[in-house]
Amino acid sequence: MNKIVNIKSITEAHRLLGIEKPVHPLISVFKHTPDMNTDITGVRLNFDMYFISLKVGIKGAVTYGKNRYDFDEGSLVFTAPNQIIEVTEKPQLDFSGWSIFFHPDLLRQSSLTTPISKYSFFNYSVNEALHVSDKEKKSLTEVIDKIKSEINQNIDKHSQDLIIHNLESILKYSSRYYDRQFLTRTNYNQDFIVRFETYLNEYFTSNQLIEKGIPSVTQCGKALNMSGHYLSDMLKVETGKTAKEYIHLLLIDKAKTKLLNSDISIKALAYDLGFNYPQNFSKLFKNKTGVSPKDYRGLN
Repeated sequence: MNKIVNIKSITEAHRLLGIEKPVHPLISVFKHTPDMNTDITGVRLNFDMYFISLKVGIKGAVTYGKNRYDFDEGSLVFTAPNQIIEVTEKPQLDFSGWSIFFHPDLLRQSSLTTPISKYSFFNYSVNEALHVSDKEKKSLTEVIDKIKSEINQNIDKHSQDLIIHNLESILKYSSRYYDRQFLTRTNYNQDFIVRFETYLNEYFTSNQLIEKGIPSVTQCGKALNMSGHYLSDMLKVETGKTAKEYIHLLLIDKAKTKLLNSDISIKALAYDLGFNYPQNFSKLFKNKTGVSPKDYRGLN
């Protein structure tokens, strides 16, 4: 396996790509140009920063996590710090795209410090990249140009706030476009929902709950060849429920059946359902039904 190269700063990222030194130490916006170094195939990269890139008309392939993504159309790709990226084929740019790096230190003590974590598309696999229309590309590029303008002019007391404001606009637009992508791929999404339900039903009717415990959202996503974050967001748009809520609803439904059709103890039932601690089962059951397992059994 190829050695991982850790890119710790914006300056190192620019050096890797063979572009001029950054103006700002914590954020950089640049358009793709013919003199960029794209010959970094076979290198596994670990960036200590966030990376957003609009890849328009790129030919080539990138491996991200365990997935391969072919850039056959314009896509917006997001990566967070400490995610491994490997270029497996030399990209051929058409120079219509742009990229932005920003270091986590830029967000410290800003309005984005906490909200950045809610943008789960930073954790999506690249085969779940955001495909954007020409109109959407135009909106995003206009905001990117504002950030670039702020970076390149004399820094004053307003610069940080304006940079953060526009960066947050990029994320909010992207969140809207992801919702649109979910909605316009309903048939595709429904197929995954059926597969998700099938996976859970098979898991719950086997001995896996006892042997392995309650399946995590990440585990469910992996079974469907997607990230847990993407699975949960897709379900939320399609059904109004997250993957975790889905799992809990099935657990409660299975618990209700057991409570009404057997004399199994609450403690034994909790262990059968994959809970390490019976009190956690009782707490979840009451949270979802309004009554304790014991009281539910007594009501029926």
